[in-house]
Amino acid sequence: MLQSTAFFCTIYHSIAKIVRECWHVWYLLPSIFLGWSLGANDAANVFGPTVASGLIPYKPAMIFGSIFVVLGAVVGGSRCLMNVSSITTGMALDSGLAIFSAALTVTIMTLLKLPVSTSQAVFGGIVGTNIFRFAFENVNWMPMLKFVVVWVLTPTGAAVISFFLYKLLAIVFRRIRSVQLQDRFITIGSWLVGFYGCYALGANNVANVTGALVGSLLNVSQAALIGGLCIGLGMITFSKGVIMTVGKNIVALDHFSGMIAILAQAITVWIYSLVGIPVSSSQAIVGAVIGLGYAKGAKLSSRRTVVNIVLAWIATPLVAGIFSYLLSWGVNSWF
Repeated sequence: MLQSTAFFCTIYHSIAKIVRECWHVWYLLPSIFLGWSLGANDAANVFGPTVASGLIPYKPAMIFGSIFVVLGAVVGGSRCLMNVSSITTGMALDSGLAIFSAALTVTIMTLLKLPVSTSQAVFGGIVGTNIFRFAFENVNWMPMLKFVVVWVLTPTGAAVISFFLYKLLAIVFRRIRSVQLQDRFITIGSWLVGFYGCYALGANNVANVTGALVGSLLNVSQAALIGGLCIGLGMITFSKGVIMTVGKNIVALDHFSGMIAILAQAITVWIYSLVGIPVSSSQAIVGAVIGLGYAKGAKLSSRRTVVNIVLAWIATPLVAGIFSYLLSWGVNSWF
């Protein structure tokens, strides 16, 4: 009897040890979820105008684009990853809850076909856990200030870049007399610009997926690879609806204009990757498309769409913060 009891106790403790050792793996699931949601939402920011206009086919764009997303995350994602990890509580549980809250928010916005800011969703989720853990008055707000400032600078900067890029490159493009050469220039240029945009997206936005787990669960290299793969998966599987919203419902774009919009967005996101601040590629592409519209003298095809997008940007960090605070309260109360 004693031997039998000892045997079952040994089995129990062995299982309990495995559960304890593998428990941290569960913290990765929200990051996988968020990476998939980000890829589904933000694919529109690098291929929206060109795919929606029919210049580039959807499936090949997503497949090849996802490769460059992973490459960008692995090669250029370290600075942003470290910056995001610096504003977390440093606890794996809090990071997991913050990321899950962000993923839930992004998924809801994606289902509504709105190009949401994943950066803002992650920021809101992290702030929610910080407030729960330290109380509002004890949170260190200064490191977070730079993240808030770029929410304004990103779409504005992209609009300015897009405006002047169009004015400059349109002069060069008009000097190409052959229609066949113009078509070839636009097609090849759109593919190259799309790949550059995917690379910049991976380098910058991988921090939104796994940056909160750096130090508490993952090292920088692991975070970059896992985050990049998850974003690529989302691009391939669930991105078409938002692509059409960005590509068609804000300003009607021709093929040349679509290429310029993506280039302006990619430059904007890449600049912030070099600085080490994850920004919203959604805000960048919307700003680029609007700036392009003004450069062409075109009117917004749907002011209501723009207003809805801006309202979604404002709501995103608030919703994610509320989710993460309530989840933190629930988990700590029940367990």
